[in-house]
Amino acid sequence: MNTSITQSVSWTKLKAHYQNIQSIHLRELFAQDNQRFENFSLESCGLLLDYSKNRLTHETLQLLLQFATDVKLKEWINRLFQGEIINDTEKRAALHIALRNQSNTPILVNGKDVMPGVNSVLGKMHTLVNKIHEGKWLGHTGKAIDTIVNIGIGGSDLGPLMVTQALKNYHHPCLSIFFVSNVDSAQLTQILKEVNPETTLFIIASKTFTTQETMLNANSARAWLINKLGDEQAIAKHFIAISTAAKQVEQFGIDPANMFEFWDWVGGRYSLWSAIGLPIAITIGMDNFNQLLAGAHALDNHFKTAPFEQNMPVLMGLIGVWYVNFFAAKTHTVLPYDFALKYFPDYLQQLVMESLGKQTTRDNQPVDYATCPITWGALGNNGQHAFYQLLHQGTQLVPADFIIAIDSQHALPDHQDAVLSNALAQTLALMVGRNAEETRQAGVDEAILPHRVFPGNQPTNTLVYQKLTPEILGTLIALYEHKTFVQSVCWHINPFDQWGVELGKQVASTLLPELTGQYAGGKYDASTDGLLAYIKKRRSFKK
Repeated sequence: MNTSITQSVSWTKLKAHYQNIQSIHLRELFAQDNQRFENFSLESCGLLLDYSKNRLTHETLQLLLQFATDVKLKEWINRLFQGEIINDTEKRAALHIALRNQSNTPILVNGKDVMPGVNSVLGKMHTLVNKIHEGKWLGHTGKAIDTIVNIGIGGSDLGPLMVTQALKNYHHPCLSIFFVSNVDSAQLTQILKEVNPETTLFIIASKTFTTQETMLNANSARAWLINKLGDEQAIAKHFIAISTAAKQVEQFGIDPANMFEFWDWVGGRYSLWSAIGLPIAITIGMDNFNQLLAGAHALDNHFKTAPFEQNMPVLMGLIGVWYVNFFAAKTHTVLPYDFALKYFPDYLQQLVMESLGKQTTRDNQPVDYATCPITWGALGNNGQHAFYQLLHQGTQLVPADFIIAIDSQHALPDHQDAVLSNALAQTLALMVGRNAEETRQAGVDEAILPHRVFPGNQPTNTLVYQKLTPEILGTLIALYEHKTFVQSVCWHINPFDQWGVELGKQVASTLLPELTGQYAGGKYDASTDGLLAYIKKRRSFKK
């Protein structure tokens, strides 16, 4: 393959095809094909994907599938599942699929089957979960644990937070869960006011046990507990670690038996399936956690085996490439019409933008094409009264994913019908819009007619499932993971590193001493020097 995908034959054909169909309205495409829904939808793993409201034809699809062949997508999928070193900048495999490998088939990394280690950690998690659920994990004063506080950041926070919030209907009735990620002391302070030190278990999630934000919060929680219980020995009964740094964990005061490991082939944003998911397992129970894994595993098998024209993540990934690279779409929005998925767009922000926000190819060359759309979103019903104005009458093309549950987790008369009617109405209105003549027929005053016209032609995917269960949520998460991988292959970039994140950490570590000690100035640029001087002069307290 050429270093630049823009020089490939299939890219050139797609570019020419775009010129031919860019002005065709979605109304026309539906008028030309009364079987369009049947032709551009598929169902698998409990999900229905309707992609008929996209600005594409059968020819578009064939050209995109040819492009997938040209970039060797099938070979890359096989490499992913075979445990090859596809995270090339860090020389690692990317084997989140092994963490939910419910069939337990061997998966090799450097010739060694990783499944015994995965199963061992799952077994250890099961033991801990049962101990807490049975009231047998006792705190320092002999009282049973009833509150979990997870301390992490990034993938160690967003994934578990999103899933536990989504599956509240499955929570153990006697347990509470809190998440701390922000280094702003306001978050931790507020949570510590709400919990009982005698019955609280802290989970510290940090692979190296050196993550600045996580360890600052962990040390503050440690000091709080010792102050409240009056004994440093209490740490062993109230803290566990998800880490690989045994020495640092033990120095903190945590019993090494209560350290849960994970591996360098588990990326942070793909880690909720690992021991990082321990707060999920504690909250919803191990059986439900295994159902979450099973849903993801089912989608893994679909992704691995389904022909591309019937492959959900492949189609969603290719359609995304179509908009980013040919329609110049800068953003993509995800709109769940299921309150349980409140944090799902936040979770996808990290998954997509940390994976695809890259400007260098696997060949160490600068890209000469767009790679990652700005990914954002919110609960659909709320968004209708906030930013949907932009979708309907703004100047940008904003492809959207609508995620719809047929049944709510909590049924009240009339509520779900209202949710469903709004979701379907929005996809319809975004597609057809309303032209000037239709607006006149609606009785709109001619003086404001232009303000009441809606161009439509805004593309959407619609994902539908019966009801959000642990299994369906696992399927949904894996779908977007694999869609992201498809796009990384199309753009010839590594989706498993995050060097921009690492740079921010390094710079922060150099600035911290300037804030805590003396600073004469003149060390950085004029702006940073000026801000440091301003802040230090006006600090409301001194260290």
